[in-house]
Amino acid sequence: MVAAEFTSHLRAKYGVEFKDLALLDAAFTHASYANENRNLGYGNYERLEFLGDAVMELAVSDYLFEHFKNLPEGRLTRMRAAIVKSSSFCNLALEAGFQPYIQLGVGEERTGSRQRASLLEDVFEAFNGALYLDQGMPAVVAFLEQILFPKIDAGQYSYDMDFKTRLQEYLQQNGERKINYQVQNVTGNGHDKVFEVELQVDGQAIVTGRGTNKKNAEKDAAKNALVMYHVE
Repeated sequence: MVAAEFTSHLRAKYGVEFKDLALLDAAFTHASYANENRNLGYGNYERLEFLGDAVMELAVSDYLFEHFKNLPEGRLTRMRAAIVKSSSFCNLALEAGFQPYIQLGVGEERTGSRQRASLLEDVFEAFNGALYLDQGMPAVVAFLEQILFPKIDAGQYSYDMDFKTRLQEYLQQNGERKINYQVQNVTGNGHDKVFEVELQVDGQAIVTGRGTNKKNAEKDAAKNALVMYHVE
């Protein structure tokens, strides 16, 4: 059962108080724990994650539609994609203090699953699915207004997609152009790797970018191209 201190934390910090604590328990229970403790009759978060994914997408879509009235459909879609992704939900789960209260089986705990970004993402989605079932969409929105929507307003997620999006829109303003990001070199080992990516436009090398992973290197290349093209 989810610890009383956690339910107190949810109440004090976010004003969230579940009517059906079994839903909250299920949202924080990994299948491995449920299988090892079948006598307790626990469910697990997988079905709630499925529901929470749809609930989150709807809540975010509605917020973007209402608060970014000047953005066209394509920009709204890319902005939503930047928000409803693994690293976003993982960070929100950590901020909300979810990590210590996830119930894992012995094997999953031993192999460090509690640190996995995908696990934290799943639990965050499951929590919102459970909250939706317990109290409906208004409760989900009230929670997101505290933990997610202010970050959207601050531009945290638009920045994540902005360089590549702005470059694409600039290059394709007069027609289709072929834009390709090609990894040229990877140096370092383990978590200290540095990726070098070459940005090619219509088969022509334009600039390079560097980053701790391919995605960051692509962003850096796009940023360098915007500077080169003098795009504000």
